[in-house]
Amino acid sequence: MKYIYYPGCSLEGTAAEYNISTTALMAALGVELTELDDWVCCGATAAEGISHLLSFALPARNIAAAEKMKANCDILVPCSACYLNLKKVEAEIRDDPDLFKKINQVLAEEDLSLKGNIKTRHLLDVLVTDIPVGDIASKVTRPFENLSIAPYYGCQCLRPYTAFDDPEDPHSMDGIIEALGASVHEWDMGGKCCGASLMSTAPEAGIELVAALLEAARGADAVVTVCPMCQMNLEAYQRRASKKRNTRFEMPVLYLPQLMGLAMGLTEHDVRLDLNLCVPDSFREKLKTPQPA
Repeated sequence: MKYIYYPGCSLEGTAAEYNISTTALMAALGVELTELDDWVCCGATAAEGISHLLSFALPARNIAAAEKMKANCDILVPCSACYLNLKKVEAEIRDDPDLFKKINQVLAEEDLSLKGNIKTRHLLDVLVTDIPVGDIASKVTRPFENLSIAPYYGCQCLRPYTAFDDPEDPHSMDGIIEALGASVHEWDMGGKCCGASLMSTAPEAGIELVAALLEAARGADAVVTVCPMCQMNLEAYQRRASKKRNTRFEMPVLYLPQLMGLAMGLTEHDVRLDLNLCVPDSFREKLKTPQPA
């Protein structure tokens, strides 16, 4: 299996562990990733406030660059915000020929042209759709039978494009978690919002959403996610959420490729667990506990 790999800005900065663990995991699974040539920011959430056309032109430039590579494969995107923006272009140009034309007028300045013949895929979509769960299980060398994992999807990989899971009742990570030997924490918060940029614009509302998620995750050994913003909000704001609820939250929040990589024998350094902000000693001990063969 081959994919064009678009890491996006977050994975080059605050979510470097997501980038490193993703590339390490895919190599372990025998998946070939070719990084997109000369990729640019997808516009994140800021571009829309500046220019509607810009919010399409930026992700469209990346799709056009991928088409130019003529690799005859899909674009794999780990970041949920990047995935949403690229997917938005893919969806909207099918129904809006005027927008399609305007985008190509912008791209012509760089001698690029968008054709719309390449598919954008989220990392989770690839893991659950293209890779048989049995293949994942067969590569597990350290089954985590002592771990309960809360799968957290967030909003952007599920909505509004329901490509691979039900946004109101997501379960696509369940099979992967069970293939690693772990149990799935039963909760109904997997598709709820983490607060996103409310942490900057309306922090009290954002903290309340984070606190509700962490409260619901009690009983799990870790939360596992596939979104850089979700991971940051749930991990970096635990102290403030604890203060708001007059309790103590100390919940590891890992990226799915980190947990998968560890179960497959990759080291903590291989998946850069050292870059995570909350990895309690009790959780590290569970990771080191010898597991049944």
